[in-house]
Amino acid sequence: MAHSLSARKRIRQNEAARARNRWRVRNVKEAIKDLQNKILHGSAAEADESFKKVCSQIDRAAVRGVIHKNAAARTKSRLSVRVKAKKQAA
Repeated sequence: MAHSLSARKRIRQNEAARARNRWRVRNVKEAIKDLQNKILHGSAAEADESFKKVCSQIDRAAVRGVIHKNAAARTKSRLSVRVKAKKQAA
């Protein structure tokens, strides 16, 4: 257990940061699931609009260090392929 005041404060800060990061990851995952649902069941326009929002969230998470920048790029690339296929099918 931490004894110094600075160590206790650091523990509090780490807990708060961990909670924020988990919230950001959860929001990104929910947005991706929503996009995948729109790709399967929605229109191409809905999927395209949702894709823009997802990309924004993924980029923000990558900038803040919640996910790695290469993981963000890979995820966006894979989603982009699916959205483009949806447009071609429509």
